[in-house]
Amino acid sequence: MAIVDEVETLRAQVLQEIQDAPTTAALEEVRVRVLGKSGTLTGYLRGMGQIPPEERAIVGKTVNEVRGAVESVLEERKATLAAAELAASIDAAAVDITLPGRVQQLGTRHLINRMTEEISDVFLGLGYTVATGPEVETDYYNFTALNAPADHPSRSMQDTFYVVDRSGDEASVKGESDVLLRTQTSGIQVHVMEDQGLPIYVIAPGKVYRRDVADPSHLPQFTQIEGLVVDEGITFGDLKGTLEHFCKAIFGPERRTRFRAHYFPFTEPSAEVDVSCAVCGGAGCRMCKGTGWLEILGCGMVDPNVLEMSGIDPEKYSGFAFGMGVERVACLKYNVPDLRLLLQGDMRFLRQF
Repeated sequence: MAIVDEVETLRAQVLQEIQDAPTTAALEEVRVRVLGKSGTLTGYLRGMGQIPPEERAIVGKTVNEVRGAVESVLEERKATLAAAELAASIDAAAVDITLPGRVQQLGTRHLINRMTEEISDVFLGLGYTVATGPEVETDYYNFTALNAPADHPSRSMQDTFYVVDRSGDEASVKGESDVLLRTQTSGIQVHVMEDQGLPIYVIAPGKVYRRDVADPSHLPQFTQIEGLVVDEGITFGDLKGTLEHFCKAIFGPERRTRFRAHYFPFTEPSAEVDVSCAVCGGAGCRMCKGTGWLEILGCGMVDPNVLEMSGIDPEKYSGFAFGMGVERVACLKYNVPDLRLLLQGDMRFLRQF
């Protein structure tokens, strides 16, 4: 019979393909092509209705015998190939125990955190204490209690992110909300003056937030450390001596400081403090824009209005305050030209410190 001969020929062909299959994936392709729903042998069984009745028995018997033989050889060949592939996989993943081990790299604290601690240690050594406060502050503590009422022009320089009040039908917006992300840690100083007895010698480190566009010298979020001293007989000379000691402790004894008159709403008189450029030693270069000096912080004597608003008698007590950005101090100490480098997480850069 022609059909029986075809099936027998198919048997020999398929068995040879099974033996020649190099992988289990190739073997699966053979199985699907022969025994799948649209496979060759399956097609013979589905077409039994077209075969003359007197030939159906012999054709059906032959197809089933071939199917059984193919399935048996498939299983044997699959087991052989699977074992070979497993052995190859194990060999490829083998570890050469004679190779030296890989040393796990130890992590370190981020430069910003280390700089914060280093600055704090300088003032702790002078007898200061560390004060903390909320990052979400009220308008009163962030501005008003620091001699900056609602119509004060200094507020435009420190516009910040106001917290929206969604308790009502309409969300409050800037101007209607008196809760905001603090623009400075000076609010902590007000809390200390209200709650702590005199004298006061504190520093207030923490994150602050401003609506600044990130560039080489500005960040919308940065770490600030502010200091406050309130005691009897405090003078600008005490402020100058304290900050000169700080600059030499952080940057080295050879660095010089310069005080320039400035304006801050909560201090009077006020000053900006510069430190001599480490790159050129004060001679003038691109780093310091030819001036020989680099701005580091702002400071001044506490305005009597600020003392009065916190319940302190300005006739008896005086004080000074200062504030600095930790990121800026870090960049000035290590001659980093761009503040954003500290926040990008590039390990090639951070490992230098």
